Amino acid sequence: MKVANNLPEDLVEFINTEKWIYAKTMPKWPHEYLVREKVDETLFVKLAVFIRENGYAGRFYNKEITYYDYDGRVYWTMGAPIDETTIINRCRKEDSYESRLESGAQPE
Repeated sequence: MKVANNLPEDLVEFINTEKWIYAKTMPKWPHEYLVREKVDETLFVKLAVFIRENGYAGRFYNKEITYYDYDGRVYWTMGAPIDETTIINRCRKEDSYESRLESGAQPE
């Protein structure tokens, strides 16, 4: 698994200063997200591309996902082409699918 240590400073500032939205429709899978149309377009695209180019292959149930770890959180998109990507997600590492699968803490 890749551990983030090369996240560009502008992306660090972006993820640390944006207001992430809690995904209240998925309480069994606590995570937050950013909506492309509500944040800086250039930085949103740069982060989505960065995740895809520097992340690692993983799964969410049967769906293949590219994840990127940074500062105790896991970041991902849902895999649509970059020009169609509208959401970037993040969760605490311990709430990620793979961490919960490993620990046996998956919801019913």
